[in-house]
Amino acid sequence: MQNELNVVGIQADLVWENPEKNRAFFEAQINNLENVDLVVLPEMFTTGFTMHPSTIAEKMDGASISWMQQIAKEKDLAITGSLVIVDKNNYYNRLVFVHPSGKIETYDKRHSFTLAGEDKVYTSGTDQLIVNYKGWKICPLICYDLRFPVWARNTENYDVLIYMANWPITRIKAWDTLLKARAIENMCYTIGVNRTGKDANDYQYSGNSLIVDYLGEELSNLKANEIGILNATLRKDNQEKVRGKLGFLNDRDIFKIIE
Repeated sequence: MQNELNVVGIQADLVWENPEKNRAFFEAQINNLENVDLVVLPEMFTTGFTMHPSTIAEKMDGASISWMQQIAKEKDLAITGSLVIVDKNNYYNRLVFVHPSGKIETYDKRHSFTLAGEDKVYTSGTDQLIVNYKGWKICPLICYDLRFPVWARNTENYDVLIYMANWPITRIKAWDTLLKARAIENMCYTIGVNRTGKDANDYQYSGNSLIVDYLGEELSNLKANEIGILNATLRKDNQEKVRGKLGFLNDRDIFKIIE
């Protein structure tokens, strides 16, 4: 088990439906990093939040996932982000977690953003993913999932919760509030990585990415419209000490999600 986990989130003004330019931006940012265990990218990091998957969807052996594997191996780190994937004739907003070995784990967004018609375009996932990485249990989720605490409830004793997003500026207060709420109720480190800029639908994004601890205290944040990285060192011994002292997770409800 590794007691310290060095994590980085990259906040970017995504270029609309242009995987090559977006990959180039993220690669330049990653090339400047040192001593990093995990890099978190925004939701649909290659395209922005598009509802036109037929023109830009990639397969699991496509260029973007191959790029993620190359980065992970060369830099000896894990990297995760979501992108548009076509699989067995269905389109998915799929989170991909790539280990330093190149091993891939995936999670398909559970809660489709019906306000934008995501449910009419993308197939929703049904299974939660818990990643075991360097002795840490990580639960990675996507954007709108943030509004549904039951789906994120820490019944798996995970250590880190991740949300990658294209969360608009008009509802950014909810983003900040709910990230801290998820951290507090689940007594876990929580990483929220959002995008900046304006997309082709004229939706404005301010970023406001942040990392908070198991008590909801901010460890790192990026200002509105700032492009760059946020980083923090997560310490498992500190988290376990507070969990043991307070014991809130011992009193959680036992339940099952019924489809």
